[in-house]
Formats: sequence, C-alpha cells, structure tokens
Amino acid sequence: MDPLHDPDDEDLLEPRQARMLAGLVENARMSSAAIRYGMRTRVGAASLVLNQDNPLPTANHACALWGTLAEVASTLLLLEDVFAEAGRPEALVYASPTTVAEIEGIADDAGWRAVDESLALLHRSEQVSYVSTRPAVDADLPGIAELVADDAGLSTTAETRLVRNLGHRVDDARCVLHVVDDPDAGADRVAGFVQGFTERGVGLVEQVIVRPGRRRRGIGRGLVCAAVSELRERGARLVAAHGDESRPSERFAESCGFEPAYGVTAYARRVDELLG
Repeated sequence: MDPLHDPDDEDLLEPRQARMLAGLVENARMSSAAIRYGMRTRVGAASLVLNQDNPLPTANHACALWGTLAEVASTLLLLEDVFAEAGRPEALVYASPTTVAEIEGIADDAGWRAVDESLALLHRSEQVSYVSTRPAVDADLPGIAELVADDAGLSTTAETRLVRNLGHRVDDARCVLHVVDDPDAGADRVAGFVQGFTERGVGLVEQVIVRPGRRRRGIGRGLVCAAVSELRERGARLVAAHGDESRPSERFAESCGFEPAYGVTAYARRVDELLG
C-alpha cells in the first residue's frame, strides 16, 4: 500500500497529508481573495473571506469548518447572517479535508445544498509550451473582465467591479496575470488569460480562460505553463490549482503537469430568499 495515497482512492493523497496541503492552499486562496479591500476573519468554526470589490464566488466564501458537530451546525447558521449582511445573495462554503467529515449531513439538515464537486490539483512536473504570453497591462483589464463575465454569467455592474479588482491585482507583487494576444483580432484583444497568486511558498493557478473561438490551439496550456514558471520564480515551493471532475478538465490538468490531490465540495445557501 502506498503511504502517500488514500487507500479508498489511490488517485488522491492520504487524509493527513491532504488536510495539511488543503490548509496551505486555503490560506493562500483567502489571501488572494482579500486583495485589496477584502476582509478575512473567523466566524464560529469557519474561516471566512468577503470582498465586495470582487463579485466572484471564490472571493466571498467560507472554508475549514472544524469543530464539534454542534459547533459546525451553529456556524452554518451564523454564516447565513454574515453573507446576508454583506449583501451577498448566497452563502458559500468550500468543504475540503480541513472540514469535518460529517459536513454533508450537517449541511443537509441546515438547508444547505451541495452545488459543485471539484478536485484540488498539485503541480508535479514541468511542461514545455511554445505559446508566447506576456504580463497583462491596464489596457488588457476590460478584455479580461469581459472573458470572466461571459464565463461566470456576471452582470454589467459586476463586470465593472471586476475591472477595478483586476487593477489591484496588477499592482500587487504577489499576483501573476498573463495574457495571449489574439492574432486574428489585432493587438487590442486577448485570446486568453491566466491568473495566479503566491504567498509564503504556496503558488496558485487560480483561473485560466481562453476565448471560445481560440480553444484547442494550446493557448490554455501555454498560459498555465507561464503562470507556473513565474510562480516558481517568485518562490513558490508548491503550486496548486482547482478543477472540475470532468474528464476533459482532468486531461487538461494532466497535460499541464498537475495531479489530483483531494476533493472539494461547495455547499451553498440562498440568503436572499431567507430575507424575503
């Protein structure tokens, strides 16, 4: 039996290692989400980040619900109020190995629902790419925000807020933001972008989006390889990412040098409905 892997799922890390890695990754994710006007805090048995300047769910979430079953249940109730007071329509919790194993039953009893299953990925091997990327500049930000808004279904108002938040990221030395120019549309449009972050030796490849008409040309892989390389140069001793459990997503992650590490379940609770 391989001591590094879970005996119930040989593709994933064993529980103790997975919990240690998840703690490092979640700390970095929350630091990234808080740029520049976000708030990190504790609510009951959970860690929480809220950033009204960033409309994406990843910038407004809780994680690491660790405690007794009663403490976790009461924390879910507290989170409903906190997200509602922050003006968020939905409370969101990411449950990884840092969250108690009984979270599924506790969440169900509290009226929360599982909305997404994903995998945390760990970069294991360097890959070679021949796609030319460059660091993003201010002129690229509206185009990047447009790609994100189309992918996430954001409103025009949310897209405007995202441009402002991306500007903060360009100015932050911990952040990586690379683009590939669209050769078929002139220099004023990007074909895709990648966003990353590094802190205390932990690097994250947070988001990569390629314009639909420019996919299957190696652009996404080239962007990820560029981000990983820059994160390593900035001192990242480990580089992680998140991806869905679909076979195409897994193949793409593997082609970029990533391997599955542990599972993550997102639980959500509509708080705008509770407010009536």
